[in-house]
Amino acid sequence: MSHDQHDHHCGPACNHEHRHGPRHIYIYSPSSAVRDRAAFRRGVARLKALGHEVEIDEAALSSHMRFAGDDETRIAAIGRAAASGADVALISRGGYGLTRIVGQLPFRKIAKAIERGTQFVGLSDFTALQMAVLARTGATTWAGPALGEDFGAEAPDDIMEACFDDLLVGHGEGAGWRLPASDAKTLQSKGKNAEQPPLFKVRGGTLWGGNLNVICALVGTPYLPAIEGGILFLEDANEHPYRIERQLTQLLNAGIIGKQKAVLMGSFNRFKLVPGYDRGFKLQTVFDWLRTQTRTPVFTGLPFGHVPTKVLLPVGRKVDLMVEGRDALIYWG
Repeated sequence: MSHDQHDHHCGPACNHEHRHGPRHIYIYSPSSAVRDRAAFRRGVARLKALGHEVEIDEAALSSHMRFAGDDETRIAAIGRAAASGADVALISRGGYGLTRIVGQLPFRKIAKAIERGTQFVGLSDFTALQMAVLARTGATTWAGPALGEDFGAEAPDDIMEACFDDLLVGHGEGAGWRLPASDAKTLQSKGKNAEQPPLFKVRGGTLWGGNLNVICALVGTPYLPAIEGGILFLEDANEHPYRIERQLTQLLNAGIIGKQKAVLMGSFNRFKLVPGYDRGFKLQTVFDWLRTQTRTPVFTGLPFGHVPTKVLLPVGRKVDLMVEGRDALIYWG
């Protein structure tokens, strides 16, 4: 895979100029209440500065206990996002709240909105809506930024913005990244000879996944799509590696990991190890162990999760995955 190929895909070499008219972006809050109002305002201002028309849902700043309004309020907000005719329906933030209303989502409205061209974008708790929509309608949504955490950052990430821009202009074709050195072992056994970099390819696998906690919460329900031969991507934050391992074990024992062509690990961050207690047990331990439990290749370093630099991923779309040496590329263009 040449460096030039990376230049044509949203990734670290990506450097796009904004090259389109204004897009209509609808901001709504389907999960936790917005507590950081300053980040919300910065996010709106940033999107407007990029030339977009920003419409804010009437309940975007609602608060009921820890939620952005009670269940009915948030279900109604999702319905309004679907009816908005916007180019993008963007969540204000994740947190918690979608799993408890997942059975009451307006699936038909969401699917029709997507058919008409509205792209639903978000991450974290939003995984529940994405999985349910995929399971019930087959429609594609996008794993990507949230308003406050990403556009509302003091300095929004260039790559995240470039990938979002690609989505808006319909130029998004794929995402490339460099695998950590620790992943090289996964491919060594596949290499035919030492001079050729090992090559791993998946053609036409359904890309799906998101937040590990949320995926596990949906196992055994009708809201987790039953995907075989897919490419599963996972991320999480604020979870100790032992908890990550326990959840991966659930996906393993439920037969989900074994049915995939590949598993891509995004960012797992914001946790603290306990030196006297963990004694060398860390995130890498978890990934190394998982690889001994499954024949499904496990790759890490996907630039996605609760991190500033994140690519946008089409959840539910058929994609190709190519890994050559330490260069990885998912493409759907």
